Amino acid sequence: MADLRLVIFDVDGTLSDSLGEIVGAMEAAFGAEHMTVPDRDRIMGIIGLSLEEAMPQLAQEAPASTHARLVAGYKAAYQKQRLAAGPDHSPLFPGMRALVERLAAEPETLLAVATGKSRRGLEALLDTHGLRPFFQSIQVADDHPSKPHPSMVMTALAETGVDASRAVVIGDTTYDLEMARAAGVASIGVAWGYHPADQLAQADVVVDTPDDLARAIDALTTGDKT
Repeated sequence: MADLRLVIFDVDGTLSDSLGEIVGAMEAAFGAEHMTVPDRDRIMGIIGLSLEEAMPQLAQEAPASTHARLVAGYKAAYQKQRLAAGPDHSPLFPGMRALVERLAAEPETLLAVATGKSRRGLEALLDTHGLRPFFQSIQVADDHPSKPHPSMVMTALAETGVDASRAVVIGDTTYDLEMARAAGVASIGVAWGYHPADQLAQADVVVDTPDDLARAIDALTTGDKT
């Protein structure tokens, strides 16, 4: 399998624009606890972490029991929003469907997801957009430590049999890039996501468009990293 390559996508902020749903679910969860809702910038800052890691950051003074209720409240609110939105749930960023379809059609390219979402939430999103068949490896928060721990990437490599030198992580947050580095794989930061582009400097490259992303994937998985 030496000639195979693996492209590992983050989801929220990379493939799909889920910010509205995330903020709405946070508002509902904190409101139910009669707590001040974190501002938008603070919420954007924790996107990419698992909820169990995110809530203690957003509610640092609250006890663990409150964090657990916030997680449960968030999940319930997010699911309610998803069901209400139907096919409009978490729209894909322009150009990302075409890129995924193009990559999936290449016999040498395998696709994976590494996300802080739950399996139920991810599968619902992929099914909404008809993307599930394109991914050979699905890594979610239910089964791994939170990003930036490298477990998701290492498992995706093991499942697909692809060498780390032929893999790349694509994400919009520092957590994605730190995860990639910890796993010993290349990384691409996307500037359209939820962490400012100037925070993505540790990526091998930061891109502004899906066309730029396609070229960067080719460069970083063929040994031409100039």
